[in-house]
Amino acid sequence: MRFEIRDRAIDTAELAGELASVQAGASVVFEGWVRDHNEGRCVQRLDYQAYAPLALREGERILDEAREKFAIVQTRCVHRVGALALGDLAVWVGVSAAHRDAAFEACRYIIDEVKRRVPIWKNEHYADGESGWLHPNNTPVE
Repeated sequence: MRFEIRDRAIDTAELAGELASVQAGASVVFEGWVRDHNEGRCVQRLDYQAYAPLALREGERILDEAREKFAIVQTRCVHRVGALALGDLAVWVGVSAAHRDAAFEACRYIIDEVKRRVPIWKNEHYADGESGWLHPNNTPVE
């Protein structure tokens, strides 16, 4: 499985090692961390939830699309679920390719599509005591 949902910390060194190949001349990694603000509000922590069967299927589909669109060698994506603190790593995307342009383009494509399409929801907890659920693309759940 190249797309994974985890309820524990992401080991970036382990994942980066999975990208290695004698065919690859470049590797690009994206790390998304929990930050202390969003839309002008002070964020204290957040929780991620996913509909795992669909999330895994759609995540794999996105990685397959990236392989078809870009000349890449390896790709991996891991997204956290559960309670995360400020500074925690929430999502990791890695791509290796023969050339850097393909690696950069594929990595950007993957994170953008994961945020747009994969059913993972974020509940932000704010300093004022309120909280709010957001869709993967950071729009409020009505």
